[in-house]
Amino acid sequence: MGRPRQRIDGSRAPKGIDMDSQGLAAVQSGTTRALLSAMRPHQWTKNLLVFAALVFAQKFLHLPSVLSVVAGFALFCAASSATYLLNDVCDAERDRAHPRKRFRPVASGALPARTALLVAVLLALVAVAGGLALRGRFGLAVVLYLTLQLAYSFVLKHEAILDVLAIAGGFCLRAYAGAAVIKVPISNWLVICTGLLALFLALAKRRHELLQIDDAASHRRSLAGYSERMLDQMIAVVTAATVMAYALYTMAPETVAKFGTDRLKFTIPFVLYGIFRYLYLAYAKEEGGSPSRHLLTDVPLLVDVLLFAAVAVGLLYFSSHSLTRVSP
Repeated sequence: MGRPRQRIDGSRAPKGIDMDSQGLAAVQSGTTRALLSAMRPHQWTKNLLVFAALVFAQKFLHLPSVLSVVAGFALFCAASSATYLLNDVCDAERDRAHPRKRFRPVASGALPARTALLVAVLLALVAVAGGLALRGRFGLAVVLYLTLQLAYSFVLKHEAILDVLAIAGGFCLRAYAGAAVIKVPISNWLVICTGLLALFLALAKRRHELLQIDDAASHRRSLAGYSERMLDQMIAVVTAATVMAYALYTMAPETVAKFGTDRLKFTIPFVLYGIFRYLYLAYAKEEGGSPSRHLLTDVPLLVDVLLFAAVAVGLLYFSSHSLTRVSP
């Protein structure tokens, strides 16, 4: 019998286990970890927007509606991960020149491009099929979202202004999908506030990239169409519009009539603080490049979001006016 094979460090492999099998298992494990990383689970927080209609339609305590939205959230996570994988493959060359993105699985070579594309297609098919099975209009929203992301990956992300508008459109589709899956009409106010907030975050991210990356236009072509002054002006406009839109929504006659209370205006300070805190991170701390990361790691911002959610739910579901109002 031949001598037992040895590892590189000189130790012997366990009896009955071939080094080729061990190596294959290690490669597969590494590829799986790389794939999960490329799917960006931390970005799934963006898909929590599908719960907005559930809360503001006052169906948060209706179990069938909650289960439908949870399923919709999972399908949007699959759809968004498919687009992240596609983007990573398309941007691999540029990412290798980026100080942080060069460590992404596809750019670093930890995840083969072919594997990423295959999984992206499978995730997209699951999202579309599942969406259509869950609710027709929800499935249509998923199809429109994936179509928009394809247009973004190959065309829109290279054009200044259109790139951030496309990002905002993706968030609006999430909000629409959340309403569609529980069969409630989408509020115009919800679409407007969602679009403006998404524009604010996207513009702050572009500003961060423009200022923090050497030769930024070589990393993202749309950045050639922006300047620091232009982005500062756009951020100022969108910031003011976001706050005003939400404030007007909370006090609009139709809002008061729908919820049976005018107390939703008490959530305005949380919106103001959240926006001001993000501006502080973007300007004073020179951050703002990853809204999802800030939401999970910046404690003041996270506390503000949780307090906003708690107060909004309390006012909509447990306010004395809401409990005693007569449904139309």
